[in-house]
Amino acid sequence: MTQKRHRVIPIPEEVATPEVVAAASYDPVLCKMKMPLHAVLYPLGFALEITTNSSEVIAGARESWGHFPRVFAERPLQLRVAVMGAGNKAQLSAPAYRAWLNLMIAVADAENFTVCDLRSGVAFSWLTQAALADRLYLRYYFLEGPALSMLQHQYLVPVHAACVNFAGRGVLLCGDSGAGKSSLAYACARRGWTFIADDTISLIRAQRERRVIGNPYRIRFREAGVELFPELSKYQVVQRVSGDRAIELSTATVPEITTAFMSPVDYVVFLNRRDCNSPDVVPFSKQKSFSWFKKEICYGEEDARQAQVASLQRLLTAEIIELRYSDLSTAVNLLEAHVLDGALRPPAESTASLPREENG
Repeated sequence: MTQKRHRVIPIPEEVATPEVVAAASYDPVLCKMKMPLHAVLYPLGFALEITTNSSEVIAGARESWGHFPRVFAERPLQLRVAVMGAGNKAQLSAPAYRAWLNLMIAVADAENFTVCDLRSGVAFSWLTQAALADRLYLRYYFLEGPALSMLQHQYLVPVHAACVNFAGRGVLLCGDSGAGKSSLAYACARRGWTFIADDTISLIRAQRERRVIGNPYRIRFREAGVELFPELSKYQVVQRVSGDRAIELSTATVPEITTAFMSPVDYVVFLNRRDCNSPDVVPFSKQKSFSWFKKEICYGEEDARQAQVASLQRLLTAEIIELRYSDLSTAVNLLEAHVLDGALRPPAESTASLPREENG
């Protein structure tokens, strides 16, 4: 039987140095390509080793995770990012995702993709210079995406919610995209609440308490956020590859906002701006909440998914309510009154021992 040979990968002219050409002659899949740059960062407090041949990748990773301290002692995850070729920015698109068992891929095109081994905590990406030109695109899809996927499979549970904390009580703000999670979280933070995350948080599986960790260092708004918060007009509006226009706000630029990256969870709040004729806080179905949250648990090995579901069930021992409102001021008032009423009972955990920082 004739042995099948690997097809030699064509090397773009702009990077076809003698060294690269020589390497390709005995390394047809470029697995030995040198990655001279190295950094260790701590997304959500977990160690991640990045190796790459691009300073732009390191810079993007520092923008995403440079503020996080190391919190957890687990072995580092590994992300290798190789950049080769110019590419075409006009042809870039949001990646398509596919997964099976411990494997996940995110493919934008033949030259821009990521492969993750969720079980071993190892991922590698091949990108073009065009993918690096859009820093938000690079960070969201090819840095934050694979890192968060590996972390969730091994240690966390993905939760589609914003998180704020008031009077020592953690509050999740839940709803589909466009429900107003980021806007309400920001409104709460401006009122003096502690800000944890604007859209996505993670439940820590190893802890028996209902405790979540998020990214308090940035808030991403839709372009229409300027209508609610005029001060956002001074920030750049960025066109995403998806076609959406967004504003990314660093919370460090808003000194009156207090942040923390972990919080207990005492309330799970589903936002409802449809039935707003009578603003109120009403009970919400635990079964509906479980079904809604469980949609995020959609890939990975069976044992990891079972562990995620078990942690999710613990999360939903918190009080689950629906917040009906039409304007942000009313919403914050209703939440404050409800939390203060509940604060007459001792909180499950105090934020006094949680890592905190005050901007400014």
